[in-house]
Amino acid sequence: MTLTSGLTPPSSLLRRIRSTLIRAFRRSRHVWFVILLSLLLSGCMRYDVGVRFDSPNQGTFTQHIRLEERLQQLSGTTAQQWLKLIEQRSQQLGGRIDRLPDNDLLVTIPFTSSGDLQRKFNQFFSPLEKVSPVPASALPPIASRFTLATSNLLLVERNHLRYELDLRSLGVRSSSGSVLLSPASLIDLEFRLQTPWGAKSLTAANLTSPAGALSGKTLVWQLVPGTLNQLEVVFWLPSPLGIGTVAIVLLVLVGRFLKYPRAQTVPENRPAV
Repeated sequence: MTLTSGLTPPSSLLRRIRSTLIRAFRRSRHVWFVILLSLLLSGCMRYDVGVRFDSPNQGTFTQHIRLEERLQQLSGTTAQQWLKLIEQRSQQLGGRIDRLPDNDLLVTIPFTSSGDLQRKFNQFFSPLEKVSPVPASALPPIASRFTLATSNLLLVERNHLRYELDLRSLGVRSSSGSVLLSPASLIDLEFRLQTPWGAKSLTAANLTSPAGALSGKTLVWQLVPGTLNQLEVVFWLPSPLGIGTVAIVLLVLVGRFLKYPRAQTVPENRPAV
């Protein structure tokens, strides 16, 4: 008589356990990779984007990039190709590159109107994969959309700025879509806006609030990797066209007043009695 045991042989049990662990590791290996990077490369990249309005027809937007030496050693050629591409784009848009101490890179691009700013900003931050020799796997897709609507109210201009930066590709998400791990310790991202008369950030549930103000004329937003960052702000600028028109009208009125200070009355000739 043959007896059949309901227990799994030890060798088969070990194989199943090993197979289960391997599958679990494969599903979460990118999580462990990001955790390892956050421990080894904390604070390895700082990227500041700033927009400065000197007047409605003059301003600059800048990018201040800092790559720590540890990250440059890890990424190697990829980081150098990415920086080279940034230099090429800035030169195409009439900008300049300044090499700062500690291997920092400062990109400055001028603009002459709100439309010029919107065109250059979106062109500079368009997806790098379209023209970059860097493999697509090394450059996660990041969507950036910048719009600036202007309303002329004679003496002043009302500007409504909207900026949307989708950084969800930088985070590790679960199957339900929630963020499991955000590389905020690896990347420090800021957006700054400086205007002559200051600005007011709009508040809504889906909008990112400014982290603070450096001064009464500068607002700073801390952008969060792994999330969709949306911000809206309204600010006012003097209108050179409106001010010039009013000045011309006043000059014309003053000139007419000086030329014809008052009406001359001619005495009536009365017949002699």
